[in-house]
Amino acid sequence: MSDPSLPSLRRTLRQRRRALGARTQRLHARALARRLGRELALLRARRIALYWPSDGEPDLRALIKTLRGRGHDFYLPVLRRPAPARGSTLWFVRHEPGRRMCPNRYRIPEPCARGRAIRPVRQLDLVLVPLVGFDADCHRIGMGGGFYDRALAHLRRHRRWRRPRLFGIAHECQRLERIAPRPWDVALDAVFTERRRYRRPSC
Repeated sequence: MSDPSLPSLRRTLRQRRRALGARTQRLHARALARRLGRELALLRARRIALYWPSDGEPDLRALIKTLRGRGHDFYLPVLRRPAPARGSTLWFVRHEPGRRMCPNRYRIPEPCARGRAIRPVRQLDLVLVPLVGFDADCHRIGMGGGFYDRALAHLRRHRRWRRPRLFGIAHECQRLERIAPRPWDVALDAVFTERRRYRRPSC
């Protein structure tokens, strides 16, 4: 059963991040890029998924420039629709700066060219996951579409699966005191904000 308070909470948290001014957004993006650029798990990863920022999400595109030429391939999520009963989920498509982008149904840009550039999420090493809210134990509230939960469901079903690592990305103002995880939630390994890194207790 869904929590009737969640839509209101999501609206509040989205308003918080949208209320950050352009200068604050840039400062947060730089701080996150610096912090992530020192993270050993990220530096060792070859295939890294990030996201195209929207709705006040931290912009990590500078990370691509920072790590260019170090053997990393970067991927962006692309909406796909399997059998109707299963709902939409995500593909991940290699991103090449300068390549043409196409808006999806939420008007978020996605890579237009796909073909052999598509990877299922289980073939990635690290996924930088956007979120609406989080707590210090790395529980996450998403936008409500369930795209990442469905794409990452294999991690919940197969506890010993080691890839990909999941790093949540947020502004500090999105932190909540406590989030009660739901049965279908996939735990994050860590959450990064402009201020600090939070680690899941079992990590």
